[in-house]
Amino acid sequence: MIDAVAPFVQFQGAILDVDGTVVRGEERLPGAAEGLAALASRSIPRLFVSNNPTRPATAYAEKLRRAGVDAAPSEILTAGASTVAYLGRHHTGETVYLVGERGLREQLESAGFDVVVAGRHGNPERGADVAVVSIDREFDYDTLTTAVRTIRTEELPVVGTDPDAVIPAAAGDVPGSGSMIAAVADAVEREPEAVLGKPHEITRELALDRLDCDPADCLVVGDRLDTDIALGGEQMTTVLVRSGVADESRIERSSVAPDYVVDSLADVRAVLDGDAGE
Repeated sequence: MIDAVAPFVQFQGAILDVDGTVVRGEERLPGAAEGLAALASRSIPRLFVSNNPTRPATAYAEKLRRAGVDAAPSEILTAGASTVAYLGRHHTGETVYLVGERGLREQLESAGFDVVVAGRHGNPERGADVAVVSIDREFDYDTLTTAVRTIRTEELPVVGTDPDAVIPAAAGDVPGSGSMIAAVADAVEREPEAVLGKPHEITRELALDRLDCDPADCLVVGDRLDTDIALGGEQMTTVLVRSGVADESRIERSSVAPDYVVDSLADVRAVLDGDAGE
């Protein structure tokens, strides 16, 4: 089923969400192979853009390959990369206080940041300049307590990696970075300086630069209205798939309106052909 409100466009690039659009957990979603084949048959460059901050592009490419999707690291942009880019612009050379997992810590350290880690890993013995909050599957009351005390004492600005409050998993949705960011921000009584990933402008900029594509010539496909579809803004053509977290009630309640609503990535073929809604 395809609902359409947008005119036909000859696309020069495609931004694709991953979890809930191409895969769920470690398994490829039905229709994903057909949708990717449709893009390939039209020689449309693709970029997988994920709000998962825990894996670098190389590891994410391996995850996709295990699910039967052949993707190169150069075709992947994650919230971790967006976070590194933002810190590089606004907090160059600063020490990061991290509420997050080892995968993100390694990405920050690879980019040259000194990182101290919150929670059960101990209080930092040296000062920090900025707090980064992300998904942490060991997040507990001790982590929150330590983070609150450190952020308040050192008056650290708070940067979130991505806004996803829940993320799709094989057994059902689980808490994501947005849940940890909200807990920390509420406890320190301070709004984050920035929450990166989709739909933050820096992610949009990085994605379009990678595709070498103008917004009007770019297609965005994803399962979230507030991140994937919002990333497209008013210039990109947006396609919401029902294979992830979006359901009819969320679509009806949202102030963000996609150009197309489809059942799965397979239906992108009709959008590319200009047949949607016919």
